[in-house]
Amino acid sequence: MTNLSLRGRFGLPEGSSNTVSQIITATMEQGLVKGDPNAPDSRRYARYIPAWA
Repeated sequence: MTNLSLRGRFGLPEGSSNTVSQIITATMEQGLVKGDPNAPDSRRYARYIPAWA
């Protein structure tokens, strides 16, 4: 999952990146998702996977 893919799932415009980033951060804090270890180091291109994966 990426910021772009989550915005698409929610049908949000590109200007909603900050909102989606906050959602991703909250789900990471709850332990529901984690950073994809195979993703680039850049925060801009970050990807996330389910915590159980």
